[in-house]
Amino acid sequence: MVSRQGWAFAGLLLAVLCWAGNALIARAFYAEIPPLSLSFWRWSLATCLLVPFVAPSIWVHRQTLRAAGWRLPVVAAFGIASYNSLLYTAAQSTEAINLTLLNTCLPLFTFIGGGLLLGEWPARRAWFGMAIAAGGLLYLISRGSWAVFSSLSFQTGDLIMLVAVLAWALYTLLLRRWSRFLQVPPLTLLCVLMLIGLPLITPFYLLELSRVGGFSATPANLGAIAYTATFASLVAYLGWNHGVKTVGAAKAAMVTYLMPVFTAILGWLVLGEGLRGFHWVGGGLIFAGLLLATRPGVQAR
Repeated sequence: MVSRQGWAFAGLLLAVLCWAGNALIARAFYAEIPPLSLSFWRWSLATCLLVPFVAPSIWVHRQTLRAAGWRLPVVAAFGIASYNSLLYTAAQSTEAINLTLLNTCLPLFTFIGGGLLLGEWPARRAWFGMAIAAGGLLYLISRGSWAVFSSLSFQTGDLIMLVAVLAWALYTLLLRRWSRFLQVPPLTLLCVLMLIGLPLITPFYLLELSRVGGFSATPANLGAIAYTATFASLVAYLGWNHGVKTVGAAKAAMVTYLMPVFTAILGWLVLGEGLRGFHWVGGGLIFAGLLLATRPGVQAR
């Protein structure tokens, strides 16, 4: 029988898998769909899909949600309005490899933030596991070549992505810190965060619309938005939020190291990109680091 933590890690893995697909969408459609348009319509569609099912639950839990007060807009600003809008914006001016490299900062931000905000300092073995996983990720990104790694260059989009990663770390930490104020069904909480986050995106979307216009409603573009609304939004956020509440922010953040592994696998399955030796070596190091960092006995002390 699968344990509670087992289900939590399954949800985290599912979330990262969905976000790997989201990274492919961002990379494939950055020229067709402006970044704020993708973010706005993603959350608009996700909200429309979810509201009919959870509106009664929102009413039932209105007192609990009201008691959360200003915390809900803060969490929505970081997790709904900021992260993906910034990621899609960063994809306009930097390579996907740089976006993946900067994501390695997430576990570090979360480990340090977890200690400062939550008092959850991971044990030494968890830090060692993070270092192994980070080494595997860097090996994967560099394709096992020092020449490739040393030739990496950074652009404006890299700074934007770094801000996006910081926003996601804060979302993860605050979700954990304020969990007692957010004790409502997962779908209800997600819907409320989307209802709050969507208006925060709207002014920036309208500004972008006035400057660069929208996008063509082609089947491919609409399909991309549908994927981001269902899998990268509803499915992924439910899995992530449940995992954070169950295993903690630091352990949850470690799972994001698997994103480039999943991206490589999806590229192989969907785009026909072959899996090479550096994929297997880097992926193996990432898995080894995750096992060491998240095994029983390395919880916060």
